[in-house]
Amino acid sequence: MKQTLLAGAGVLALSAGMSAAEQLTVFGPWLGPDQANVEQVLADFAAKSGHDVRYVGSDAFEQQIMVDAEAGSAPNIAVFPQPGLAADMASRGFLTPLKAGTGDWIRDNYAAGQSWVDLGTYADKDGNDQLYGFFYKVDVKSLVWYVPENFEDAGYDVPTTMEELKALTDQIVADGETPWCIGLGSGGATGWPATDWVEDMLLRTQSPDIYDKWVTNELSFTDAAIVGAIEEFGAFARNDAYVAGGAGAVASTDFRDSPKGMFDSPPQCYMHRQASFIPAFFPEGTVVGEDADFFYFPAYEGKDLGTPVLGAGTLWAITNENQAAHDLIAYLQEPAAHEIWMGLQGFLTPHKGVDTSKFSDPTLKKMNDILLGATTFRFDGSDLMPGGVGAGSFWTGMVDYAGGKDAAAVAQEIQDSWDALK
Repeated sequence: MKQTLLAGAGVLALSAGMSAAEQLTVFGPWLGPDQANVEQVLADFAAKSGHDVRYVGSDAFEQQIMVDAEAGSAPNIAVFPQPGLAADMASRGFLTPLKAGTGDWIRDNYAAGQSWVDLGTYADKDGNDQLYGFFYKVDVKSLVWYVPENFEDAGYDVPTTMEELKALTDQIVADGETPWCIGLGSGGATGWPATDWVEDMLLRTQSPDIYDKWVTNELSFTDAAIVGAIEEFGAFARNDAYVAGGAGAVASTDFRDSPKGMFDSPPQCYMHRQASFIPAFFPEGTVVGEDADFFYFPAYEGKDLGTPVLGAGTLWAITNENQAAHDLIAYLQEPAAHEIWMGLQGFLTPHKGVDTSKFSDPTLKKMNDILLGATTFRFDGSDLMPGGVGAGSFWTGMVDYAGGKDAAAVAQEIQDSWDALK
């Protein structure tokens, strides 16, 4: 709480004329409604600080920020959609470390706080680790979607452990029904939904440090822990009785069409594991919270690994230092900076100090409760890997695995592709 007050006091001091107002440029990936939302947050900061704040959005953020940095014309603050690019820029000296004490604040005030410190800490050009990234606006992937009416009609309870989820899966089969809809199809990105499954299963079967070593290639894809996580996915996806259309349909079913079987009468499946965005592909008119709902993709009770959450999020980093940039990072530590966007749409936060009644949507509040209950948060692993692996051989390898190829053989091929990048 002390650190929160200090951060707020720094911003308020500016409005009292104790520090000179500056121009502040913020560059990020948001356009459309998200741009309008972030501009409301920045307008509040501008009003409290006296700074002249300007936001620019681009759908080519990743390419443009590097061009601007190399040209010496970087914005004061850049909003990165994933840590990999930020880490690369830090190693080249393009980022400024956050103020001392910021890491302590994150540890104290964010759920699974150490996770967020680790995700924002990168080596500088001399190889020394520094905290560069402040996470603000997060997405959750560890969700299972279902139709409450289907569960009620069949007498099923929402499972709270992985053991219960597997027991429910078997019970649905015993009742002559099909428990899961799974689809990996996504055009040129076919296979990515399976990588999320594997990442979630790894967090539920191994300690977080195993996950961290894996995404940096310190631990090989061929390690038994990784092969085991792939096979945990296969226990669901490669069982004909478990999946709508049989295991052979998994790789060819488009992920956008996959959940629709839950809404058939009778249902073609009862559950669908997917991230928070998937309701966009539910049948028109579906009301989340009534016609469809979700629960946390549960952890194993018997493995004592807490409640890990897989997701993604944006991190804010200083790419052209001035006092206003540090003031904005301080402002983002205030609950108000989160509650403004909470009252709009499309926002989740790990900030434990916010008033969750400020959410405009009860669905977002429920998702945020899952985030706040996390003991560990990890970023989508494939997004942290080199593109040729995370958005290449990992995707195609999962398609091969879903089609019946041996997990160890698939893991070896993915690892070979990573080794070839050296």
